[in-house]
Amino acid sequence: MGTSLTPNSFWILTVLAKGRRHGYDIIREVAHLSRGSATLKTTSLYAALERLEAEGLVARDGEEIVDGRARRYYRLTDDGGDVLDAETRALESRVAIARARLDALKRLRGALPRRKNALPRSGLAG
Repeated sequence: MGTSLTPNSFWILTVLAKGRRHGYDIIREVAHLSRGSATLKTTSLYAALERLEAEGLVARDGEEIVDGRARRYYRLTDDGGDVLDAETRALESRVAIARARLDALKRLRGALPRRKNALPRSGLAG
């Protein structure tokens, strides 16, 4: 549980946190939730699902035939929920640190007069 998730794994677990899903639905929901920044192809999805299943983070949850095609369903396991929670907390912590640094930078920039076309200091006395 100490490892960081890949972006695709993060999104897959996030989709499955809402409930059981089949492959195509996972692909569609990942694209929607990530606002298109994460796109999965069928082969990469199933490779990721196999790895996540081997790690105990997801489990197969049945199969059904729809329009002559098999739909394999997956669900998030308790361990998968714990890993997603830990990853989310780690991301929130990193965001808080970055926000604090950016806020400090904004305050510093607001407190110092801006000089246009200023040359960098060389450190040499002239």
